[in-house]
Amino acid sequence: MKRTQNAIRNIASGFINKVIILLFPFLIKTVIIQVLGANYLGLNSLFTSLLQVLNLAELGFSSAVIYSMYKPIAEKDKTKICALMNLYKKIYRYVGIIITICGLALLPFLKYFVSGDYPTDINLYLLYLLYLLNTSLTYFLFSYKSALLSAYQRNDIINNIQTVTSLFQYLLQILVLVVTKNYYLFVIIQILITICNNIILSIITDKKYKDYKCSGDVDSTTKREIKKSVTGLMIHKLCATTRNSFDSIFISAFLGLEMVAIYSNYYSIIFSLIGLMGIITTSLVAGIGNSIVTETESKNYQDMRKLNFIYMWLSGWATVCLACLYQPFMKLWMGDKYMFPYGVVILFCIYFYSLKMGDIRAMYSDAKGLWFENRYRAIAESIVNLILNLVLVHFFGIYGIITGTLISLLIINFGYGSQILFKHYFIHQKVSEYFSSHGLYMLVTLVISIITYYICSFVEGTKITDFILKLLICIMIPNMMYYLVYFKTKIFKESTSIVKRIIYRRGENL
Repeated sequence: MKRTQNAIRNIASGFINKVIILLFPFLIKTVIIQVLGANYLGLNSLFTSLLQVLNLAELGFSSAVIYSMYKPIAEKDKTKICALMNLYKKIYRYVGIIITICGLALLPFLKYFVSGDYPTDINLYLLYLLYLLNTSLTYFLFSYKSALLSAYQRNDIINNIQTVTSLFQYLLQILVLVVTKNYYLFVIIQILITICNNIILSIITDKKYKDYKCSGDVDSTTKREIKKSVTGLMIHKLCATTRNSFDSIFISAFLGLEMVAIYSNYYSIIFSLIGLMGIITTSLVAGIGNSIVTETESKNYQDMRKLNFIYMWLSGWATVCLACLYQPFMKLWMGDKYMFPYGVVILFCIYFYSLKMGDIRAMYSDAKGLWFENRYRAIAESIVNLILNLVLVHFFGIYGIITGTLISLLIINFGYGSQILFKHYFIHQKVSEYFSSHGLYMLVTLVISIITYYICSFVEGTKITDFILKLLICIMIPNMMYYLVYFKTKIFKESTSIVKRIIYRRGENL
């Protein structure tokens, strides 16, 4: 398989997709607050978080099936691929039913998730049912076919379909909000676009892979492997959900919908950067899965070191930008009324960088299929995160929510998770070397953040000019300092060779 070519194609399409699906939600959040009020945005964040919890019913079957396809694709075993698709189709139907039933079971308890008042013109239960319908439909409408595209490293097709449908959705939603001020129509549009997206995906997949039909049964050995992977993935998904979704639920229950709206605005900045960085990991993971099947452990470890260096440079730069631009952007976007103190911003910056520290390691862990081996790590992270959030929110409010997540993320997710990968795959490599490299990257990023923030503190002007000038500083100064620190190191020279090769390959494809 042409891993580099596919990765480049996926990254390019993924970047365009992310620009659309990350930029327009900012506009929509602005319109919702300006036209309807912050409580509507709080409801949107709350219901989204609740349904992300319900999505645990998916258990990670998609990742397990995609992982199971790597080997038969490399061996061109079409019969097994068709059987895996057939299994995936059946599973998704059951998942859709389970999510619908569990979602309906939550109806009597909705009022307990909202602290204080909510908009009087909204029927809380009807609105929730619309969100639930949108989530359930995905599992009944051909979304299982995306597994085939992902396994073949053709995420660019998925990205392009989503780009077009999402753009149409966002433009129509903004128009409806401005003209009708009807929040029900806003959600109904999302449901209709979900249906269209899945139908288009099905048609294109059928045309591109005509030889693949959902047929046959998976052998017992493969079923056992998938069951083992799903057991680990289920726990892994629980961990991710407690980290990302329970924060909003706790804030809504203890601090109110308006605080959820402000938190949602700040988190959306981080979520946008995570999405942009995720283009890289999503585009590479299938190729890494193929590389693990065909290359040696030593070769893959050296590749991971180089990728990790490049990725942490980008992550560090993004963290510096957050530290310097978070508040100017929020002031420009939402105004002083919807801003947190700078102490919360610092916690968000640490939160983002801590998440990114484990991304490349997690990518190799997923490509190797180490979900079952990670089960105790995920359980520990979930329990610690929930307990710390529940305790600290009473004493420190929003600071406690983020701090609780940070502690579990750094110690258990990054520390323990890294040891698992080295124990079960990179067995001839030293995990201490991996930790020390991250210690260096973290220290360099901290120093560069402080210096860049100090330089930005001298900038004065209107909201727009203040943001633009600080943005220019953040583009130039941090990268110059990163270059000065690293340009003589061996890892820098090795990693730049990868970048040059990608650029060269890209030039050949133009």
